[in-house]
Amino acid sequence: MQSLLIANRGEIACRILRTAKRRGLRTIAVYSEADAGSQHVLLADSAVCIGPSAAAGSYLDIDRIMAAARTSDADAIHPGYGFLSENPALVDACETAGIVFVGPGSEAMRAMGLKDAAKRLMAGAGVPVVPGYHGMSQDSKLLQEEALAIGYPVLIKARAGGGGKGMRRVGSPAQFIDALVAAQREAQASFGDMHVLIEKYIDAPRHIEVQVFGDSQGNVVHLFERDCSLQRRHQKVVEEAPAPGMTEAVRLAMTEAAVRAARAIEYRGAGTVEFIVDGSRGLRTDGFWFMEMNTRLQVEHPVTEAITGVDLVDWQLRVAAGEALPMRQEELKMTGHAVEARLYAENPATGFLPATGTLARFRLSPAARIDSGVVEGDEISPYYDPLLAKVIAHAPDRAMAFKALSRQLAESVVLGTTTNREFLWRLLSQEKIIRGEFDTGFIEAELAGLLTRSYEHELIAAAALELVSPSAPSVEATAKGPVALRLGIWQLWGEPKRQV
Repeated sequence: MQSLLIANRGEIACRILRTAKRRGLRTIAVYSEADAGSQHVLLADSAVCIGPSAAAGSYLDIDRIMAAARTSDADAIHPGYGFLSENPALVDACETAGIVFVGPGSEAMRAMGLKDAAKRLMAGAGVPVVPGYHGMSQDSKLLQEEALAIGYPVLIKARAGGGGKGMRRVGSPAQFIDALVAAQREAQASFGDMHVLIEKYIDAPRHIEVQVFGDSQGNVVHLFERDCSLQRRHQKVVEEAPAPGMTEAVRLAMTEAAVRAARAIEYRGAGTVEFIVDGSRGLRTDGFWFMEMNTRLQVEHPVTEAITGVDLVDWQLRVAAGEALPMRQEELKMTGHAVEARLYAENPATGFLPATGTLARFRLSPAARIDSGVVEGDEISPYYDPLLAKVIAHAPDRAMAFKALSRQLAESVVLGTTTNREFLWRLLSQEKIIRGEFDTGFIEAELAGLLTRSYEHELIAAAALELVSPSAPSVEATAKGPVALRLGIWQLWGEPKRQV
């Protein structure tokens, strides 16, 4: 392997590029018309335009990706996450073209692609699965009978896709048919597949996942667990490793189950086995069940890298080149605690609607690991996921890691667009979060208190602008977002709080 095309954009493309360059590979970026000046394009050795701004005609177009690979004479393609990363058709196209796909084979990807088939496969491999109906029939009367047999509350969920789409919690038989129709309609619209399955709803659920890695020699290891329970509408917000409250007995049971899952499909590369966990009575060896397997690198992989010291992208490239895993299971150790927050250009006050704008200031704490695909002066595009950066803190213990991340968020300044920075800071400051007492419903339950907004950064920026350049255009005239300020309407009471 001499050259690598990254079939992605943003922070994950930049992150892959850096490791590829350290390995001495020639790097190739692909970009849409909207991304012509993006950081991943500037970082790569060469770049190929693959089409219009809309992802459907560029980053999601397999033919355009493969044409770019041929044009640039790429030896390998890394899909990143999202877009085509779990599309077996891209794997097949690479195989046909004689190009290495950095990831699992298409058979393993297909085996995990549909939740119902995956759960039947996992049950056969001795991996615990949530009690439920995972059959093929979609007859509404049969599904209603299955739900009654499982026992309410139940969860209706699409067998394809993810992100909470095609998912409904049903508390009683009277609600079932309406919820079924709604879930099937949403599943069809989102994934082109209306097929759903029915499962027992787990009270106080936690989302704990295990990072696994396999090679072409049949070796499989785990790199411990991550807790991704802090979610909003089934989208992860904050992730940490290891999971709070984890015992050695539960870790052993969960990681062994994850390794069995990977072995069952002869998995190669980086993968994540997700478990839903009953958090109502603490973590137990009989209280976790297979949810799904992500056959790619996860957004939250940096927390695993932090506690293990392993560069997971480096491992991906080694395994894709035919090498054996660099370490045996007994050589892998955990050190300290890591936590990651996803900093988005979005407005929490308007239901977390994506925000746009130009980054007039983008200064993140130098004390943190920052994975980002933007810099000061970049424009936030409306075409793609509005992730600005992942902010990762690593410390000797959980309390210190959370304090460090809170401090790093407080020290960060983003002007020119609206972000969830303050929302994240408030979330990390919650007493229950600090104690590790939360489940996947925490954010929704506490949302009102988390949305209180202050204007400290805007005030500081307005004051600094006036002091440095009194003749400059006012913040009122240039600011984007929900607040516009002029220094003249503010009066300082008491001693100054901070020097700027």
